[in-house]
Amino acid sequence: MDRNSSLHVGMRNLKTSITVAVCALVYYFLDRSPAFACIGVIFGMGSDMGNSRLNGGNRFFGTLIGGLIGMVLFRIYLIFQPDGKHSLLLVPLVFIGTVLLILLCQKFWVGGVQPGGVVLCILLFNTPVDTYISYALNRIFDTAVGVLLALAVNWLLPRERILRWLHRDERI
Repeated sequence: MDRNSSLHVGMRNLKTSITVAVCALVYYFLDRSPAFACIGVIFGMGSDMGNSRLNGGNRFFGTLIGGLIGMVLFRIYLIFQPDGKHSLLLVPLVFIGTVLLILLCQKFWVGGVQPGGVVLCILLFNTPVDTYISYALNRIFDTAVGVLLALAVNWLLPRERILRWLHRDERI
């Protein structure tokens, strides 16, 4: 971005900000953290519907694949390390998990590797034993909610429709 250019709030900025705020408001009344749903909105809101599908799909499918692999590998880890304390066994498990993640993303959704890798690593290295399943499932669910909200807003309010409304109001 050219530092000399003027900053402006465009339609994508407004749609993203409004959708994030609505998502946070809904989650407030559900007494649930909106963090990952809001991240899903931010990733999922593209400049058009195609861009939203691509970016939101990357986030959702990556989270889904990484979360499922992470749950399976962490369960295997607990067989050998029931207290869940870190050990060197996590090194080959994260290696195997990363290989599987990349292969599955190549098969189902190429852009999912980065968000899937984040979920995989958080599950293996930073999630308590008693919450790894709920963490993964909640992360998948909340990401899906956020991405779906972004897709819905981008479908309901495409740039062309908003421009038509603005031009119609100028004629009145």
